[in-house]
Amino acid sequence: MRKLTHDEISMNRVKIDSLNEAKKFPVYVILNSIRSSYNVGSIFRTSDGAMIEKLFLCGYTPFPPNKEVLKTALGSTDSVSWEYIKDPKELILELKSQGIKICALELTDSSINHYDLSVDAFPICLLVGNEITGVPNELLDMCDFSIEIPQYGIKQSLNVAVAYGIAVFELRRLHDKKT
Repeated sequence: MRKLTHDEISMNRVKIDSLNEAKKFPVYVILNSIRSSYNVGSIFRTSDGAMIEKLFLCGYTPFPPNKEVLKTALGSTDSVSWEYIKDPKELILELKSQGIKICALELTDSSINHYDLSVDAFPICLLVGNEITGVPNELLDMCDFSIEIPQYGIKQSLNVAVAYGIAVFELRRLHDKKT
């Protein structure tokens, strides 16, 4: 086993100048009122890694050119399509009108395990809520379903950026399996 060099890894990656021609993964993401700029930057990097369609930053979620977002994102704010929209309600209605299913990453009385989704979930928009309060009830009421990541320890949840990474790459695995 030999560790690949940066140049070897880069040879198999999409280049920034051809990014608009690359086939995106049909996942949209709404970040609603995320507190931490570092979590937002981390989510940008993960979104680049999964090559999501678009990231929407809502509520009081920090957005570029916030210096902490930029520091943690490491340039992925240039490779991930994103937009700031203050109120996520109109956005959710617009996405639903386009046939996109809205899925909260949240513990609810009817949430399913993140690994139990089926391929008919696509196209999908993953709604991610605040680090402390999660997805508010008024937005949960607009969702088609919710997924959760099972917890086996004493804590009730994972860090929002970590949970997002697990969920989006499980969606990526499921989508790639069908194609």
